[in-house]
Amino acid sequence: MGTDRTVTVFGAYGHTGRFVVAELLERGFVPVLAGRDADKLRELAASHPGLEARQASVSDPASLDRALAGADAVINCAGPFAATAAPVIEAALRAEIPYVDVAAEIEANLDTFELFADRARAAGAVIVPAMAFYGGLGDLLATAAMGDWSEADEVHVAYGLNSWHPTTGTRAAGKVSRERRNGRRVRYTGGRLEYRDDAPPTLKWSFPEPMGPRDVIGEFTMADVVSIPSHLRIPEVRTYMTVEAARDVSSPDTPAPVAVDEHGRSEQSFVVDVVVRSGMSERRAVAYGQDIYAVSAPLAVEAVHRILTGRTRAVGVASAGEIFDAPDFLKGLSPHIVVEESQL
Repeated sequence: MGTDRTVTVFGAYGHTGRFVVAELLERGFVPVLAGRDADKLRELAASHPGLEARQASVSDPASLDRALAGADAVINCAGPFAATAAPVIEAALRAEIPYVDVAAEIEANLDTFELFADRARAAGAVIVPAMAFYGGLGDLLATAAMGDWSEADEVHVAYGLNSWHPTTGTRAAGKVSRERRNGRRVRYTGGRLEYRDDAPPTLKWSFPEPMGPRDVIGEFTMADVVSIPSHLRIPEVRTYMTVEAARDVSSPDTPAPVAVDEHGRSEQSFVVDVVVRSGMSERRAVAYGQDIYAVSAPLAVEAVHRILTGRTRAVGVASAGEIFDAPDFLKGLSPHIVVEESQL
């Protein structure tokens, strides 16, 4: 693509951060490697000769300013985002550059909307949280499925993962989220978040082939309950997870993902099945791909590219489906993700 634009990647040495750095290089951007751990930064920089590494801490605003100096945008890949999102957003606002993150934490994404919506809109700034597999992809699929509908009764986002080997970052973020909600689970119903102490239901979901019917956790709530209602008038947003993947991510014994190809992707495959219902009508959008962490990289980088080239529909804090042309964005993710749409 040959953009030569500079993008700071905060948390560049993390599992998802490395995918983001590789995707930026592939598309002609110049990544600046940033993060809290000096040793990990040096190790990553050694594998990418010519790239600049800048140590920065969320507790040191001046260091964040140095990390973002001269950059055209920043992608935050460092979780838990409950700790990193606000300080990095503040630095992005000071630098007057767009901010994108890959946060899957429900509470952290809510914080971003609640704390920065007014300031970012007034400044004409662009802040896009949850621009990743969870939160971003589901929102894009739901928005594309909506088509010309201005509202709907409900949206269902079913995650068909054949396995889920969590990263250290995923485990840390999950721990923070559980602590913030006092161990309760959350769902989005009646146009608001509801916290519950009971166990979620187990249901059957008929995924498209080749996955087919699978047992799912019926209210395995992900960041889509923040991103989708932020701009779509849908009072019921439900997300589901295949039982085997939910079991993997909750087990302390499940190992981290292991690369099986030259791109560093794991063998994990996924199908995201989104069904939007209005009255008796249904519309559906389905995405297929490999490795949820690897796929977050083209989602975040495509977002930055569209922001920097002026292909946006909003300013302030905005989710993927609101700020981008969802069908066109999804086409731009090929060949990383295959998308199918239908009206039922």
